[in-house]
Amino acid sequence: MMSDRIRIFGIVAVLGFMAGVIAQVTAEYIIPWLMLVLPALINIKWVVSGFAGAALTLVLVSVWAYVTGNRNK
Repeated sequence: MMSDRIRIFGIVAVLGFMAGVIAQVTAEYIIPWLMLVLPALINIKWVVSGFAGAALTLVLVSVWAYVTGNRNK
């Protein structure tokens, strides 16, 4: 019972670490690259940040749903 909680905390910690790394890479490399490639379409940083946040959230929730699985089995 307690080992299940520790395992879940560990998984959440790893997912949080990965989210931080992805956010840093996005902010440092991907957003500036997109600003150079598509300056007229995405000239506002908060729009790009919003899309990046939405994509990151979808990935994290999908991973969480896959890891936790169906408990009604």
